[in-house]
Amino acid sequence: MKTLYTDALVIGGGLAGLRVALACKERGFDAIVLSLVPAKRSHSSAAQGGMQASLGNSVMGEGDNEDVHFHDTVKGSDWGCDQDVARMFTHVAPKAVRQSANWGVPWSRIKAGSRKAVVNAEQVTIKEPMAAHGLIHARDFGGTAKWRTCYTSDGTGHSLLYALDNEVIGAGIQVHERVEALRLIHDGERCHGAVVRDLITGELITYLARTTTIATGGWGRLWSVSTNALICEGTGAALALDAGVALGNPEAVQFHPTAIVPVGILTTEGCRGDGGLLRDVDGHRFMPDYEPEKKELASRDVVSRRMTEHMRKGKGVPSPYGDHLWLDITILGREHIEKNLREVKEICQYFLGIDPAEEWIPVRPTQHYSMGGVRTNADGESDGLKGLFAVGEAACWDMHGFNRLGGNSLAETVVAGMIVGEKVADRCEQVAMGEPAVAKAHVAAVQQEIDQLLAGDEEGVSPIALRQQMESIMMERVGIFRNGEDLDQAVAELTKLVAQSERLALTTGKRHSNPELVDALRVRKMLKVALCIAQAAQARTESRGAHAREDYPERNDRDWLKRTLVRWPEGDSAPSVGYEDLDVMAMELPPGSRGYGKDLTIPHPDTDKRQAQIRAWDEANPDADRETRQRALMPYDLPEPLRGSNARREPNARRETKAGGQA
Repeated sequence: MKTLYTDALVIGGGLAGLRVALACKERGFDAIVLSLVPAKRSHSSAAQGGMQASLGNSVMGEGDNEDVHFHDTVKGSDWGCDQDVARMFTHVAPKAVRQSANWGVPWSRIKAGSRKAVVNAEQVTIKEPMAAHGLIHARDFGGTAKWRTCYTSDGTGHSLLYALDNEVIGAGIQVHERVEALRLIHDGERCHGAVVRDLITGELITYLARTTTIATGGWGRLWSVSTNALICEGTGAALALDAGVALGNPEAVQFHPTAIVPVGILTTEGCRGDGGLLRDVDGHRFMPDYEPEKKELASRDVVSRRMTEHMRKGKGVPSPYGDHLWLDITILGREHIEKNLREVKEICQYFLGIDPAEEWIPVRPTQHYSMGGVRTNADGESDGLKGLFAVGEAACWDMHGFNRLGGNSLAETVVAGMIVGEKVADRCEQVAMGEPAVAKAHVAAVQQEIDQLLAGDEEGVSPIALRQQMESIMMERVGIFRNGEDLDQAVAELTKLVAQSERLALTTGKRHSNPELVDALRVRKMLKVALCIAQAAQARTESRGAHAREDYPERNDRDWLKRTLVRWPEGDSAPSVGYEDLDVMAMELPPGSRGYGKDLTIPHPDTDKRQAQIRAWDEANPDADRETRQRALMPYDLPEPLRGSNARREPNARRETKAGGQA
């Protein structure tokens, strides 16, 4: 069997994985990236609207800084995130944007002078100063206090991925395409690499490494309708689960408000950020009725629930594919749409046959993002195996908690890749190469599974049929609104499917280029992840962020301010659910109201104590600047190259700069 060696093995060829590989290469370590598809076709390319970073360049972003971005992120997470991680992220995000500009990302730029915009359904004039001319622009996004989402029209992920992939090619990093990792190689304490199958030849290859990083994206394709690419099946998370590593917060699943009906393709939040409106069957703009302050730009979980509630009241638009609502961007005008929302325009033309400059877009909430994933510490290293890291949507780092703000995921891929990449390189310095002897049992286990599947089982079931049943269960019972009865049924039904997956019937016995074999190998992993999600949702008897229990509507900080940890011990027929408490007394921003609807929070007993501590510090240090205050309340650490302060232009600055002089 072929064996390949590298210092850093990265499983996943999207933005997060490529950025980790580049960080390792910059430190002098070899890296190999494994990808199911050519890297430039990774799901990162589908991100449309933008990347959050507190540059504060535009008039609408003046006053923005790391503190404001941090507060938005923590509140958006419904106080479920790791605040240390959120701090690291908001500090490094401006650096990531500026570095990507140096790599050739064509960020949309500010033009000095007056421009027209739509704010709250009204045409307004925004005047940008000469000091901002040529600087990176930003648009409005949901759940944010400032216009912070940097963008390249509505193809931001595409632009970033192509630029970063070119950097990887230039650095001489190998990207092995059309291969799939099937099992992690480990000794129970440390990860040594992975057993990988060539999807074309069927050959098994052993990859041994000092470190292994999972960067395989989310698990949207566990649902029958998702905005995710077809390759987002959660199998990377399952690799870690099978190796004894915990999944963190798997029940935290985001539904995006505006996916087109019926195919589920995303229309970016930039549509609403730029001034688009949501309308019902009567053409009524309904979001101000529910959220009079933020309206269409409430946080994603809130907008998705409000839309669903409105359709339940009979205000949806009937269609052969079920009720939907309308997204109206005609108010923005053709020029704006063709310049800043051109991908949305093409999607509407090709998949719906409509012109969004003249017609409303049929939309409804659809599965979109996984806040949970492989549980890691703040360094990105797993809690179960040394040398195993996870990054991006595949990880529960945990920056997003129970709800992600739009634009924070694209930013996280690059920012986490920068931070975690340095930690991966550190680990490469500390450990030896993976051991071939450790690999033998894992290779044999994979080979045995493939042999058994290809031998066939006359009484087995079709892997495709099992997958379709799983997708239906997840869509119907583990959706936007959840309740005990549905979740009990989901757990019971998925448990049966997991048992059935032990006996699969294949109609094709070839070892090379066999899609049916690929489906069979994946569906077992997908079913295990699906059961982890359903069981974790069943156990969490509260509503927090995107996890909305109709039978437990309160956010219960008293009993549930904790992170879910789901493990699946080898040989067990079902996962085990545990928890780790979030320490209120270590939080820079103690739990509070998010400001949406009626506050149903059951407070944590330490919240008042922590708030009193913070008030006392503020009273004792009235002249402290914000950086000193932050370090005193919640110190955090970053790799040395990323610690520097972020420069911003002076608000309403009179001095003029050359276009592009400050990014």
